[in-house]
Amino acid sequence: MTEGLRYAYAVVRDTAAPEAALDALTALEDVPGVAGEPVVAVRHQGLAVLAGAVPAEDFDEGPLRERLEDMAWLEKVARTHQRVVDTVGADSCVIPVRLATVCQGEEGLRRMLAAGRERFASALDRLEGRVEWGVKAYAATPAPPEPPAPEPPAPNGPPAGTPNTPGGMSGRDYLRRRKAQRQAAERRWGDTEEGARLVHDTLSGLADRARLHPPQDPRLSGVFDRNVLNAAYLVRREDSAAFAERVGELAGRTTALRIELTGPWAPYSFTAPDENAATGENTAPDRAKSAGAAG
Repeated sequence: MTEGLRYAYAVVRDTAAPEAALDALTALEDVPGVAGEPVVAVRHQGLAVLAGAVPAEDFDEGPLRERLEDMAWLEKVARTHQRVVDTVGADSCVIPVRLATVCQGEEGLRRMLAAGRERFASALDRLEGRVEWGVKAYAATPAPPEPPAPEPPAPNGPPAGTPNTPGGMSGRDYLRRRKAQRQAAERRWGDTEEGARLVHDTLSGLADRARLHPPQDPRLSGVFDRNVLNAAYLVRREDSAAFAERVGELAGRTTALRIELTGPWAPYSFTAPDENAATGENTAPDRAKSAGAAG
């Protein structure tokens, strides 16, 4: 069937030999799409879009807009979408399509390819043989210093160690100590941010391109240590092992930073040209809608 709604996952190159063009789909035989559907390739003008048939009750424009407000449903769709893209991207160059891009039938998918052909082809040329690695660095909040143990209380008097008491800390001394603690914490934050800059500069030298993302929101990530680096690096496949090894070396240099490496991924952060890719988000073609059906 060629009609009905089609959910688009990614764009790849088509080749002269059909079996070669669909080699990547073999890996998807056990990877269903967002509606449990098989993922197939629809070809047009030297490109192919990986897509699957989805039900209108969930993915037509009105229901989809409502569904996108359901965070549990959206997270499930996002994970499935990424799994499809990364399965194909493990061995092939892919251009991820924006989440929840739905077209009307196979003709809608072909119009999407035609409208974005130049952009898709340019991205495939730039990204061939490359993968994305993600690096995050966190600085743990320093623990407050242990307060000095109070001296035994004087008979019939306030506890020793109370400011402005005999044997205790004066108010001025107390304020000086608090200021010193605050300055030490500020120096530590400065050290970790400088360390993050050094990590980024070092890794950028090993990558074709690098992209800095905003710090992660701890309410979404669940990680409450301060995120001082959130970056993506475009690396040649053959250089990936050396890149990962270098990240490990940098992580072992200091206890002030906790460094996390993720990947390799499809090049999500690098699909758009530099001048239009401040966030690295891939935009849907003119005739495809990210929150509804395209004609």
